[in-house]
Amino acid sequence: MIKRTVLNLSLISILLGGCTVGAAPTQSETSVSVSDTDLEAAYDAYQDVLATYVDADGLVDYAALQQNREQLDQFNGAIAVVSDDMYNSWTEAEQIAFWVNAYNSLTLASIIDQDPIRDIKDIVGVWRIRQHPIQGQSKTLDNIEHQTLRADFNEPRIHAALVCAAISCPLLRNEPFRGETLDAQLEDQVQTFLAKEDGFWIDQAEGKVYLSTIFQWFGEDWIPSYGVEDGFAGNEAERSVLNFISNYVSAEEKAYLEAGEYDVVYIDYDWSLNDQS
Repeated sequence: MIKRTVLNLSLISILLGGCTVGAAPTQSETSVSVSDTDLEAAYDAYQDVLATYVDADGLVDYAALQQNREQLDQFNGAIAVVSDDMYNSWTEAEQIAFWVNAYNSLTLASIIDQDPIRDIKDIVGVWRIRQHPIQGQSKTLDNIEHQTLRADFNEPRIHAALVCAAISCPLLRNEPFRGETLDAQLEDQVQTFLAKEDGFWIDQAEGKVYLSTIFQWFGEDWIPSYGVEDGFAGNEAERSVLNFISNYVSAEEKAYLEAGEYDVVYIDYDWSLNDQS
């Protein structure tokens, strides 16, 4: 087993807490990495953050979190120095959970880094410019979502778990994602997201099926596992999405979706902050 140098997490927070812009040191430049024990402690800290500041509706008390951010910084400091050896030893589910947690926790940090707190779309470069140290690299939120999660894994359910701090996003879960429970957690996230007014609903009287714009932006991600040639409505991506959704509805609604005699309508996205206040 490769020997790791363990850095005290309080020191990590001091060194990395403010480094949201700029390049992180690569693992060839530093021998510092987090131990299994300290990473687990960081996950426990992140659990406390989510349980304390996220309510049952997935809304966040950003003002309180901004005043008590040490545990969030502890988690973000720990994921910054996960070694390649540690990461490569994980199962695929553990890797997916790691990146989803990273995206969500770094999004929280991006919001509370602002004074005053503002909607995410009002933060210049929040997705494509702001750099975050993670796994010995420097990544943007877009890097995590598009060049890592979507590129390396065939798991479209991540789109029900990645939370970009807006009302029309999926609900932020009040616990971290874990490899051993990832499938059940993602299933729960999908069901919760589809139950939202701006997630999915059917109006048979009007002959319309309403979908979150997320399904329009990322519909192609459902094609490899849910692509169909017959049934459903719309283009290839839309048919794939609807085939996926048909697994989460009643038998009557499933038959309606499969018949394809309706129009697909995308719901306007509400970018207002998912704030409790």
